[in-house]
Amino acid sequence: MRTLLLFIVALVSLTSGCAQPQAAGQSAAGPATFVDCRVMSFNLRYGTANDGENRWDNRRELLVETIRAFEPDLLGTQECLDFQADYLRARMPGYEFVGAGRNDGRESGEMAAILFKADRFEKLDEGHFWLSETPEIPGSKSWDTSLTRIASWVKLRSRRDPQLIIYFFNTHFDHRGEVARLESARLLRRKIQAIAGGLPAVITGDFNAAAGPPPSPPYQALVGHAPAGEPALIDTYRHLHPRPGEEEGTFNGFAGTADGPRIDWILTSTHFTTREAAIDRTNRDDRYPSDHFAVTAVLRCRPAR
Repeated sequence: MRTLLLFIVALVSLTSGCAQPQAAGQSAAGPATFVDCRVMSFNLRYGTANDGENRWDNRRELLVETIRAFEPDLLGTQECLDFQADYLRARMPGYEFVGAGRNDGRESGEMAAILFKADRFEKLDEGHFWLSETPEIPGSKSWDTSLTRIASWVKLRSRRDPQLIIYFFNTHFDHRGEVARLESARLLRRKIQAIAGGLPAVITGDFNAAAGPPPSPPYQALVGHAPAGEPALIDTYRHLHPRPGEEEGTFNGFAGTADGPRIDWILTSTHFTTREAAIDRTNRDDRYPSDHFAVTAVLRCRPAR
Protein backbone atom coordinates (compact mmCIF):
# COMPACT_ATOMS: atom_id res chain seq x y z
CA MET A 1 0.00 0.00 0.00
CA ARG A 2 2.83 2.39 0.95
CA THR A 3 4.55 1.61 -2.38
CA LEU A 4 1.33 2.42 -4.26
CA LEU A 5 0.96 5.79 -2.50
CA LEU A 6 4.55 6.76 -3.30
CA PHE A 7 3.94 5.89 -6.96
CA ILE A 8 0.82 8.12 -7.10
CA VAL A 9 2.66 11.05 -5.50
CA ALA A 10 5.52 10.75 -8.00
CA LEU A 11 3.10 10.60 -10.93
CA VAL A 12 1.26 13.74 -9.79
CA SER A 13 4.54 15.63 -9.36
CA LEU A 14 5.72 14.65 -12.83
CA THR A 15 2.45 15.72 -14.42
CA SER A 16 2.48 19.08 -12.59
CA GLY A 17 6.02 19.76 -13.73
CA CYS A 18 5.05 19.33 -17.42
CA ALA A 19 2.08 21.69 -17.27
CA GLN A 20 3.40 25.22 -18.00
CA PRO A 21 1.25 28.35 -17.67
CA GLN A 22 0.01 29.76 -21.01
CA ALA A 23 2.18 32.68 -22.07
CA ALA A 24 0.64 36.06 -22.68
CA GLY A 25 -0.37 36.50 -26.30
CA GLN A 26 -0.64 32.78 -26.89
CA SER A 27 -3.61 30.57 -27.49
CA ALA A 28 -4.11 26.86 -27.57
CA ALA A 29 -3.50 27.05 -31.31
CA GLY A 30 -0.03 28.52 -30.81
CA PRO A 31 1.60 31.95 -30.43
CA ALA A 32 -0.22 34.97 -31.79
CA THR A 33 1.54 36.52 -34.75
CA PHE A 34 1.98 40.28 -34.84
CA VAL A 35 2.97 41.97 -38.07
CA ASP A 36 4.18 45.58 -38.22
CA CYS A 37 3.47 47.49 -41.42
CA ARG A 38 4.88 50.87 -42.46
CA VAL A 39 2.39 53.00 -44.41
CA MET A 40 2.84 56.29 -46.26
CA SER A 41 0.41 58.53 -48.14
CA PHE A 42 1.95 61.12 -50.47
CA ASN A 43 0.36 63.58 -52.90
CA LEU A 44 3.11 63.90 -55.50
CA ARG A 45 1.78 67.07 -57.22
CA TYR A 46 1.07 66.30 -60.85
CA GLY A 47 4.19 66.48 -62.94
CA THR A 48 2.90 68.74 -65.72
CA ALA A 49 2.02 71.60 -63.37
CA ASN A 50 3.60 74.96 -64.13
CA ASP A 51 5.50 75.15 -60.84
CA GLY A 52 8.61 77.04 -61.93
CA GLU A 53 11.51 76.16 -59.66
CA ASN A 54 9.34 73.50 -58.01
CA ARG A 55 8.63 71.64 -61.24
CA TRP A 56 8.80 67.85 -61.21
CA ASP A 57 12.31 67.53 -62.67
CA ASN A 58 13.73 69.69 -59.89
CA ARG A 59 12.16 67.82 -56.99
CA ARG A 60 11.71 64.23 -58.07
CA GLU A 61 14.99 63.02 -56.57
CA LEU A 62 14.16 64.55 -53.19
CA LEU A 63 10.70 63.02 -53.39
CA VAL A 64 12.09 59.53 -53.89
CA GLU A 65 14.67 60.10 -51.14
CA THR A 66 11.83 61.10 -48.80
CA ILE A 67 9.97 57.89 -49.57
CA ARG A 68 13.08 55.73 -49.21
CA ALA A 69 13.95 57.33 -45.87
CA PHE A 70 10.69 56.10 -44.38
CA GLU A 71 10.81 52.83 -46.35
CA PRO A 72 7.07 52.14 -46.49
CA ASP A 73 5.68 48.66 -46.96
CA LEU A 74 2.54 50.27 -48.38
CA LEU A 75 2.60 53.56 -50.29
CA GLY A 76 -0.49 55.38 -51.55
CA THR A 77 0.16 58.26 -53.96
CA GLN A 78 -2.11 60.90 -55.43
CA GLU A 79 -1.76 63.03 -58.58
CA CYS A 80 0.51 60.45 -60.15
CA LEU A 81 0.79 60.74 -63.95
CA ASP A 82 2.12 57.93 -66.15
CA PHE A 83 5.65 59.36 -66.48
CA GLN A 84 5.81 59.93 -62.72
CA ALA A 85 4.75 56.32 -62.22
CA ASP A 86 7.55 55.22 -64.57
CA TYR A 87 10.05 57.26 -62.57
CA LEU A 88 8.97 55.74 -59.26
CA ARG A 89 9.07 52.20 -60.63
CA ALA A 90 12.56 52.71 -62.06
CA ARG A 91 13.98 54.16 -58.84
CA MET A 92 12.17 52.01 -56.32
CA PRO A 93 13.11 48.43 -57.16
CA GLY A 94 11.51 45.89 -54.92
CA TYR A 95 8.08 47.51 -55.11
CA GLU A 96 5.12 46.35 -57.17
CA PHE A 97 2.82 48.93 -58.73
CA VAL A 98 -0.97 49.13 -59.05
CA GLY A 99 -2.60 52.08 -60.78
CA ALA A 100 -5.01 53.20 -63.49
CA GLY A 101 -5.57 56.56 -65.14
CA ARG A 102 -8.77 58.13 -63.92
CA ASN A 103 -9.90 59.21 -67.40
CA ASP A 104 -10.06 55.79 -69.04
CA GLY A 105 -9.01 53.20 -66.46
CA ARG A 106 -5.71 52.67 -68.26
CA GLU A 107 -3.02 55.37 -68.55
CA SER A 108 -4.88 58.62 -69.27
CA GLY A 109 -5.05 61.06 -66.39
CA GLU A 110 -3.93 61.06 -62.80
CA MET A 111 -3.72 57.82 -60.84
CA ALA A 112 -4.32 57.00 -57.20
CA ALA A 113 -1.30 54.75 -57.60
CA ILE A 114 -0.29 52.14 -55.04
CA LEU A 115 3.15 50.67 -54.44
CA PHE A 116 3.90 47.80 -52.06
CA LYS A 117 7.00 45.83 -51.12
CA ALA A 118 7.10 42.60 -53.08
CA ASP A 119 9.09 40.80 -50.40
CA ARG A 120 6.48 41.69 -47.76
CA PHE A 121 3.28 41.01 -49.68
CA GLU A 122 1.89 38.80 -52.43
CA LYS A 123 -0.79 40.41 -54.59
CA LEU A 124 -3.99 38.35 -54.73
CA ASP A 125 -6.31 40.82 -56.47
CA GLU A 126 -6.65 44.46 -57.48
CA GLY A 127 -9.26 46.86 -58.74
CA HIS A 128 -10.41 50.43 -59.30
CA PHE A 129 -13.66 52.32 -58.94
CA TRP A 130 -14.74 55.85 -59.70
CA LEU A 131 -16.09 58.30 -57.14
CA SER A 132 -19.43 58.71 -58.84
CA GLU A 133 -22.95 57.34 -58.91
CA THR A 134 -21.70 54.79 -61.47
CA PRO A 135 -18.42 53.71 -59.83
CA GLU A 136 -17.75 50.86 -62.27
CA ILE A 137 -17.75 53.14 -65.34
CA PRO A 138 -14.26 54.50 -66.15
CA GLY A 139 -14.11 58.27 -66.30
CA SER A 140 -17.53 58.77 -64.72
CA LYS A 141 -18.38 61.93 -62.75
CA SER A 142 -21.29 62.82 -60.48
CA TRP A 143 -22.58 65.38 -57.99
CA ASP A 144 -20.69 68.69 -58.10
CA THR A 145 -17.23 67.24 -58.73
CA SER A 146 -14.94 69.41 -60.82
CA LEU A 147 -12.80 66.49 -62.01
CA THR A 148 -13.02 62.76 -62.48
CA ARG A 149 -11.92 61.00 -59.30
CA ILE A 150 -10.80 57.42 -58.73
CA ALA A 151 -9.97 54.97 -55.95
CA SER A 152 -7.64 51.99 -56.37
CA TRP A 153 -7.27 48.94 -54.15
CA VAL A 154 -5.18 45.81 -53.81
CA LYS A 155 -5.66 42.59 -51.86
CA LEU A 156 -2.41 41.42 -50.28
CA ARG A 157 -1.20 38.33 -48.44
CA SER A 158 1.61 38.76 -45.93
CA ARG A 159 4.68 36.71 -46.81
CA ARG A 160 5.65 36.65 -43.12
CA ASP A 161 2.32 35.24 -42.03
CA PRO A 162 0.25 33.75 -44.87
CA GLN A 163 -2.85 33.84 -42.66
CA LEU A 164 -2.80 37.64 -42.76
CA ILE A 165 -4.75 39.22 -45.62
CA ILE A 166 -4.80 43.03 -45.94
CA TYR A 167 -6.83 45.22 -48.28
CA PHE A 168 -5.18 48.53 -49.17
CA PHE A 169 -7.30 51.39 -50.60
CA ASN A 170 -6.00 54.70 -51.95
CA THR A 171 -7.94 57.68 -53.28
CA HIS A 172 -8.11 61.43 -53.96
CA PHE A 173 -11.31 63.41 -53.32
CA ASP A 174 -12.35 66.43 -55.36
CA HIS A 175 -10.90 69.78 -54.32
CA ARG A 176 -13.99 71.87 -55.12
CA GLY A 177 -17.20 69.87 -54.84
CA GLU A 178 -18.46 69.77 -51.26
CA VAL A 179 -21.28 67.39 -52.13
CA ALA A 180 -18.86 65.25 -54.14
CA ARG A 181 -16.49 64.90 -51.17
CA LEU A 182 -19.28 63.86 -48.82
CA GLU A 183 -20.79 61.38 -51.28
CA SER A 184 -17.32 60.05 -52.12
CA ALA A 185 -16.72 59.36 -48.42
CA ARG A 186 -20.01 57.50 -48.14
CA LEU A 187 -19.26 55.52 -51.30
CA LEU A 188 -15.74 54.66 -50.13
CA ARG A 189 -17.00 53.28 -46.84
CA ARG A 190 -19.58 51.11 -48.63
CA LYS A 191 -16.95 49.89 -51.08
CA ILE A 192 -14.54 48.96 -48.29
CA GLN A 193 -17.23 46.75 -46.80
CA ALA A 194 -18.21 45.26 -50.16
CA ILE A 195 -14.62 44.50 -51.23
CA ALA A 196 -12.81 43.73 -47.97
CA GLY A 197 -15.71 42.42 -45.92
CA GLY A 198 -14.52 41.92 -42.37
CA LEU A 199 -10.83 41.62 -43.24
CA PRO A 200 -8.15 44.18 -42.26
CA ALA A 201 -8.18 47.34 -44.38
CA VAL A 202 -5.83 50.32 -44.68
CA ILE A 203 -6.99 53.49 -46.44
CA THR A 204 -4.79 56.36 -47.62
CA GLY A 205 -5.66 59.51 -49.51
CA ASP A 206 -5.77 63.21 -50.09
CA PHE A 207 -9.33 63.85 -48.97
CA ASN A 208 -9.33 67.62 -49.49
CA ALA A 209 -11.35 67.88 -46.28
CA ALA A 210 -10.36 68.91 -42.78
CA ALA A 211 -9.93 66.36 -40.04
CA GLY A 212 -10.88 69.19 -37.68
CA PRO A 213 -11.58 70.78 -35.45
CA PRO A 214 -14.31 70.96 -36.39
CA PRO A 215 -14.31 67.71 -38.39
CA SER A 216 -15.62 68.14 -41.90
CA PRO A 217 -18.68 66.17 -43.12
CA PRO A 218 -16.50 63.81 -45.27
CA TYR A 219 -14.29 63.08 -42.25
CA GLN A 220 -17.33 62.36 -40.10
CA ALA A 221 -18.78 60.15 -42.84
CA LEU A 222 -15.62 58.02 -42.80
CA VAL A 223 -14.43 58.10 -39.20
CA GLY A 224 -17.70 58.78 -37.41
CA HIS A 225 -20.25 56.25 -36.24
CA ALA A 226 -20.40 53.35 -38.69
CA PRO A 227 -23.78 52.71 -40.31
CA ALA A 228 -25.10 49.17 -39.92
CA GLY A 229 -23.06 46.74 -41.96
CA GLU A 230 -20.22 49.18 -42.68
CA PRO A 231 -16.71 49.11 -41.16
CA ALA A 232 -15.59 51.23 -38.24
CA LEU A 233 -12.52 53.25 -39.30
CA ILE A 234 -9.79 54.85 -37.21
CA ASP A 235 -7.76 57.98 -38.01
CA THR A 236 -4.23 56.86 -37.14
CA TYR A 237 -2.87 60.36 -36.56
CA ARG A 238 -5.70 61.52 -34.32
CA HIS A 239 -5.56 58.22 -32.43
CA LEU A 240 -2.01 58.98 -31.29
CA HIS A 241 -2.41 62.78 -31.22
CA PRO A 242 -5.87 63.25 -29.70
CA ARG A 243 -5.38 66.96 -29.02
CA PRO A 244 -5.35 68.86 -32.35
CA GLY A 245 -2.26 70.96 -32.87
CA GLU A 246 -1.91 74.37 -34.48
CA GLU A 247 0.55 73.07 -37.07
CA GLU A 248 -0.74 69.77 -38.36
CA GLY A 249 -1.65 70.99 -41.83
CA THR A 250 -0.56 68.73 -44.68
CA PHE A 251 -0.76 71.13 -47.65
CA ASN A 252 2.35 73.31 -47.75
CA GLY A 253 2.22 74.98 -51.19
CA PHE A 254 5.99 74.39 -51.54
CA ALA A 255 6.44 76.94 -48.73
CA GLY A 256 6.59 74.61 -45.74
CA THR A 257 3.51 76.11 -44.09
CA ALA A 258 1.76 73.78 -41.65
CA ASP A 259 -1.01 75.94 -40.16
CA GLY A 260 -3.75 74.76 -42.52
CA PRO A 261 -6.08 71.77 -42.21
CA ARG A 262 -4.93 68.17 -42.10
CA ILE A 263 -6.40 66.87 -45.37
CA ASP A 264 -4.16 63.83 -45.96
CA TRP A 265 -5.05 60.83 -43.78
CA ILE A 266 -4.20 57.21 -43.10
CA LEU A 267 -7.23 55.30 -41.85
CA THR A 268 -7.54 51.69 -40.75
CA SER A 269 -10.10 49.14 -39.76
CA THR A 270 -10.17 48.14 -36.10
CA HIS A 271 -7.84 45.18 -36.74
CA PHE A 272 -4.82 47.46 -36.34
CA THR A 273 -2.99 49.14 -33.49
CA THR A 274 -1.28 52.40 -34.42
CA ARG A 275 2.26 52.41 -33.08
CA GLU A 276 3.47 55.60 -34.79
CA ALA A 277 1.80 58.36 -36.80
CA ALA A 278 3.51 61.45 -38.16
CA ILE A 279 3.58 64.22 -40.74
CA ASP A 280 6.81 64.11 -42.75
CA ARG A 281 8.11 67.65 -43.31
CA THR A 282 11.29 66.68 -45.13
CA ASN A 283 12.94 69.53 -47.03
CA ARG A 284 16.35 70.46 -48.31
CA ASP A 285 17.50 74.09 -48.28
CA ASP A 286 13.85 75.09 -47.80
CA ARG A 287 12.85 73.19 -50.94
CA TYR A 288 10.09 70.60 -50.61
CA PRO A 289 9.50 67.35 -52.51
CA SER A 290 5.83 68.21 -53.09
CA ASP A 291 3.20 70.80 -52.26
CA HIS A 292 1.85 68.31 -49.70
CA PHE A 293 3.65 66.78 -46.76
CA ALA A 294 3.66 63.01 -46.73
CA VAL A 295 1.87 61.36 -43.81
CA THR A 296 3.08 58.13 -42.25
CA ALA A 297 2.01 55.44 -39.81
CA VAL A 298 3.43 52.25 -38.37
CA LEU A 299 0.68 49.72 -37.79
CA ARG A 300 0.50 46.42 -36.01
CA CYS A 301 -2.00 43.77 -36.99
CA ARG A 302 -2.78 40.35 -35.58
CA PRO A 303 -4.74 38.14 -37.97
CA ALA A 304 -7.87 36.48 -36.70
CA ARG A 305 -7.37 32.83 -35.79
